[in-house]
Amino acid sequence: MDDQQNTLTYEIIKAAVAGEKWATEKIMAYYDDYMTELATVKERQPDGSVRTFVDEDMKQSIILKLLEEIPNFPMEEAERIAETDEGYNTCV
Repeated sequence: MDDQQNTLTYEIIKAAVAGEKWATEKIMAYYDDYMTELATVKERQPDGSVRTFVDEDMKQSIILKLLEEIPNFPMEEAERIAETDEGYNTCV
């Protein structure tokens, strides 16, 4: 059930591109674990051990980049794909 609730649909992406806050929040939640993984850093300590931590500045940079790019999502291509998928579903 969590997978269904945490899935990005065409409608969510379309709403986010249009500037809907709720949809943008869903996209951010969807990618949160991935952004955390990208911002995880391993740092060698003087004693030779390795410390792993989330670089919060790096994560914030990733979040900002995603927020900047949401309005640039190629909706025309997504609409074409969505129409094709809908046509496929009605033929089956």
